[in-house]
Amino acid sequence: MATLEIYNSIAREKQEFKPLNHPYVGLYVCGPTVYGEAHLGHSRPYVTFDLVYRYLTFLGYKVRYVRNITDVGHLVNDADEGEDKIAKQARLERVEPMEVVKRYADSFHDNMDQLNTLRPSIEPIASGHIIEQIEMIKQILDNGYGYEKNGSVYFDVEKYNKDHHYGKLSGRKIEDILENTRSLDGKSDKKHSADFALWKKAMPEHIMRWPSPWSDGFPGWHLECSAMSTKYLGEQFDIHGGGMDLLFPHHECEIAQNKASKGIEPVKYWMHNNMITINGQKMGKSLGNFITLNELFSGDHKLVEQPYAPMTIRFFILQAHYRSTVDFSNEALQAAQKGLKRLLAGAKTLLELDSSDSSSVDISNIKPAVFNALSDDFNSPIAIAQLFDAVKIINSVKDGKATLSKNDLTELQDLFNDVVFTILGLKEESKDNSDNNELVNGLMETIIDTRKELKARKEFELTDQIRDNLAKHNVQIKDTREGTIWSHEK
Repeated sequence: MATLEIYNSIAREKQEFKPLNHPYVGLYVCGPTVYGEAHLGHSRPYVTFDLVYRYLTFLGYKVRYVRNITDVGHLVNDADEGEDKIAKQARLERVEPMEVVKRYADSFHDNMDQLNTLRPSIEPIASGHIIEQIEMIKQILDNGYGYEKNGSVYFDVEKYNKDHHYGKLSGRKIEDILENTRSLDGKSDKKHSADFALWKKAMPEHIMRWPSPWSDGFPGWHLECSAMSTKYLGEQFDIHGGGMDLLFPHHECEIAQNKASKGIEPVKYWMHNNMITINGQKMGKSLGNFITLNELFSGDHKLVEQPYAPMTIRFFILQAHYRSTVDFSNEALQAAQKGLKRLLAGAKTLLELDSSDSSSVDISNIKPAVFNALSDDFNSPIAIAQLFDAVKIINSVKDGKATLSKNDLTELQDLFNDVVFTILGLKEESKDNSDNNELVNGLMETIIDTRKELKARKEFELTDQIRDNLAKHNVQIKDTREGTIWSHEK
């Protein structure tokens, strides 16, 4: 169905993408549940949809970008049981839930600023939209797709599926969903195992609660996105994004809620980024295999061999298509670090070049190839590959092996400014970060060279002493046939 297709092509010719009848393109992205520090896996959707936001804006569209903050209703599992994630963290830290929300939301924003993601147009929080969520529940009940039991309200998936198709986004059938969800044990208030909570009655110990027609309680996690996207983007909007792990059940439930309350499909184009994995497994808090962004930036994690600058992380993400998986490794991040340095060096060199009377190289295909890639499902890796082809030309001109006319030089300068900095959102790292990394690397090269000279003079006691002193600071050096290598072990 056209309204639910994955977004395969956009703006190859600008007219191909036709937003709904709004003065803006509506873009909604599922934001974080702020109960801990953002990790590497969290960074991918926000860098991905920052690219979408930047590119659509560059093409001339007015974009209303809405990204929510989840601060209530997201339970520790998807079976509508257990503690609220924020409340659980607050209990562990012995603070108020909103203290947890404030601290980790601030940390999230700091990390996103470091990654150079643009702030959204609107960033609503779930607890600030309880009234809208209650009103949507009332509409669902009035239309016959929900039921109340013991103060909680549930969405009737089987009833909905008789009139519509629950599972159309994820390609699932109701029979399979019912079979794969947990069987009811007679203690649940649900009619069917696939039903999900719209409102939960709060237990006496539950801190985060609000009055409603059914009970003092709190909304279900899926409801907040339906209510807030409708409020700020209308009953039907253009693009809804998020991680592939949200496709089912979260986004499937959103569609059902909107259709049951408003009678129309909420979204024209759905976009889902794939996961960042580590050793082939999804990186996430629940698996305990995550690396926080702050640990990556500082290098303070046992799996991280060195500090990685925020722009290295951004470039690492953009080097892969958003719908493909990306596996974490130090080798991959180090390759991204080198690639970014080469690209930014090319951009800097480009500004220093002098033009000639004519060009000895043909650059006519570079700009169309870059924008064709970006317009074909935001294919950033292909666009970056084309930019590296341009860097080869730039270096050839720098070395006196090729020439560029004034018009061609200006075209390349404009291309790099538009794509590298404005659309891809890359930038030179702050002087402090780059200087610190270069200082450490330079000092280690000096130490290794000194040991080499001492070895040549057969002063092995001193070389061993240097090695042992470095080991006290968790710096390991190894002598191999190819030379001496070093690493910083946590």
